[in-house]
Amino acid sequence: MTATAPAPSMARARATAFLPRLALVLAALLATLFTAASPATAHAALTASDPTDGAVVATAPAQVTLSFSEQVAMGDDSIRVLDPQGKRVDTGELRDMCSGNTIRYGTALHAGLPNGTYTVAWQAVSADSHPISGAFTFSIGAPSATDVTLPAAQAGGGPVGIAYGIARYAAYAGFAVLVGGAAFILLCWRRGAAERPLQKLVVRAWVTLTAATLVMLVLRAPYTGSGNFADAFDLDGLRAVLETKTGASLVSRLLLLGAAALFVAVLFGVYARRVQGAGTEEDAKDTSDLTFGLAMGGAVVSGGIAATWALSEHASTGIQPGIAMPVDILHLMAVATWLGGLAALLVALHQVPGIERAAVRRFSRVAFVSVLVLAATGVYQSWRQVGSWSALTGTDYGQLLLLKVGLVAVLLAVAFVSRRWTGRLAEAPASDDVSRETGADVSRETEPVRETERVEAEPVPVPADPVPADPERAAQLARQRAARENAREKRVRDADPDRAGLRRSVLAEAGIAVILLAVTTVLTSTEPGRTVEQESGSRGSTATAVPDRAVKISLPFDTGGPNGKGTIRLELDPGRVGANTLHLWSESGDGKPFDLPEVKVAFTLPAKDIGPLPLVPDQAAPGHWTASGVQLPLAGEWRIDVTVRTSDIDQTTVQKTVKIG
Repeated sequence: MTATAPAPSMARARATAFLPRLALVLAALLATLFTAASPATAHAALTASDPTDGAVVATAPAQVTLSFSEQVAMGDDSIRVLDPQGKRVDTGELRDMCSGNTIRYGTALHAGLPNGTYTVAWQAVSADSHPISGAFTFSIGAPSATDVTLPAAQAGGGPVGIAYGIARYAAYAGFAVLVGGAAFILLCWRRGAAERPLQKLVVRAWVTLTAATLVMLVLRAPYTGSGNFADAFDLDGLRAVLETKTGASLVSRLLLLGAAALFVAVLFGVYARRVQGAGTEEDAKDTSDLTFGLAMGGAVVSGGIAATWALSEHASTGIQPGIAMPVDILHLMAVATWLGGLAALLVALHQVPGIERAAVRRFSRVAFVSVLVLAATGVYQSWRQVGSWSALTGTDYGQLLLLKVGLVAVLLAVAFVSRRWTGRLAEAPASDDVSRETGADVSRETEPVRETERVEAEPVPVPADPVPADPERAAQLARQRAARENAREKRVRDADPDRAGLRRSVLAEAGIAVILLAVTTVLTSTEPGRTVEQESGSRGSTATAVPDRAVKISLPFDTGGPNGKGTIRLELDPGRVGANTLHLWSESGDGKPFDLPEVKVAFTLPAKDIGPLPLVPDQAAPGHWTASGVQLPLAGEWRIDVTVRTSDIDQTTVQKTVKIG
């Protein structure tokens, strides 16, 4: 809901002129950010493997290695290698081969593996807490039939994934209503602290967030592992979860929810009693001091709870995490203040007939500030997670983001209608402004109403029922009296058409907000557009050849053995269809020539099913090999595989795709 100034017609004119300008500024900023985007990731992506997917190697490799775009968490069973009969042929011991910016893990294979097709299945947990998995095959000697079926389900899927996703949604919704409901009371309607419907709303939000956090903590092990509900009771798995960043964040959230419970108790206890009894100026000042203290304490606690998401999910990885995490906290707080405040306003409009008009106007201003913060932080987050126009329109994350932006636009349009109803309420005279500002209790009957409304609002005298001796009859009479009172209160609420219109528009806002939270929940577990583009780029990274100019590429390698790291520099001259001259230089980590025992090269044109065309270059000098008359018969994207061996058992294959012709 947007802001309403004291002069509604003037405020509408200013808002109408301002909002289009704001939209143009945000659109220009978004375009600038996307245009200037640089590579980064959030979910980890598999960028390379040795052997590569579908590769046919002449001899059995000593190990299988996987390279990732960012740090991942892996265990001994994270990489499994299966022979054609489905039997594991790896040693089950994870090798950490990370060095600097290179994130690589591997597992050793048993010696003497026979020819055939082998399956590699892997699973890991990305640095942003989301499980990732995959599988591929390679062959020794020649491809063969295999009894192993590649897993179709992704990590984090199945019934456990659904339950975890529901808990994640409930956590977001509970946080929004808890923070927004408390903010609505402290910033907009202090007397609401004594209203039973608002108390129930905030307390139930706290219970929902606490229960959802406990469920996520218990399901974390099966969610990132086996996918079986039975593993939720595995104490070893729970202990392992507590040692992770996500586990620590969930435990921290539970501790902060304990502080939030104390805050709620004070808000609906001492504070509610003081607000009800604030009649003098001194009482009002005491209430204002307590309001300020509760607002500061609530902001600290809610900011801490929001930080448990920022420290363990997308904001904690990728580019600029030092900026992204505070921005994410502000984004979550703005969403909660706006959408949670909407829920509180809706409950008040439907169940509390005495809500003051000034409270609605205050929330209108608070919501407007929240929308501004939401827009600014959302633009930054979108640039950071998407990074390019192609990722915005061509990836699932980008399309979900567009859907979210569309829902926000619809929500703002409905909020504009709500603002108009708020303006109509503000235009009507009210005699209780002074008492409302001091926090005094003012009933609905003190507001000016139309004559017809006054007649309808007056209670119909009901003769006192004698107290029957039968308890069943007494309970029945009590229910009848409660029904009559509820009907009278409903007539009072519905008598004002402005309030009825506001209730309908706020209800529409709340419905859209529910859908918006669902899309946001799915968005947080979707691989960001930057990562998708980097992953696809790494699978088909291409060096474009320039006509009549040699193709030059550099390929770092690591065989896993002692002194197994180095770099291959390859030059293909002139880099076109027909005869070419090949030069290879091998350098160690310190830039000196690396005299390898063996170097082999193969050329493959996958689009035409040509190759691999094997080539063994001749050594011309220490660390330098050459071959002439290298024939490339067709133009296209050729994959160059270079196999290097640093000892009798340590070897690896690295590859690059280049465009020829």
